[in-house]
Amino acid sequence: MTITIIGTVVGRPDTRDELERLLAAQVEPTRSEPGCINYDFHVDANDECIFIFYENWASQADLDAHMLMPHLAPLMGQIDRLLAEPITIRHLRMISSRTADEARMRANTV
Repeated sequence: MTITIIGTVVGRPDTRDELERLLAAQVEPTRSEPGCINYDFHVDANDECIFIFYENWASQADLDAHMLMPHLAPLMGQIDRLLAEPITIRHLRMISSRTADEARMRANTV
């Protein structure tokens, strides 16, 4: 079963640019991890200090392994200094049909 999460990271205004660099550096290594289906990094359109990750993992074990990856250490070691509030992780359960979504996307690209 696919595991979907949305992670919200709120930076301090004075460390915002440093935080963005550290978060952006996570994208490519994470995308190459086993079980990573997608790992997409966003910034809130109305608040440049709010960063959002939309992630899909093949299993909970893959997500758990991700959280232990050494490339997360530079970020995790500075969390208290960089963030305005604790990271929020929302776990989602898809209720739409992935097949129908993919068919609709193909139809829109033809």
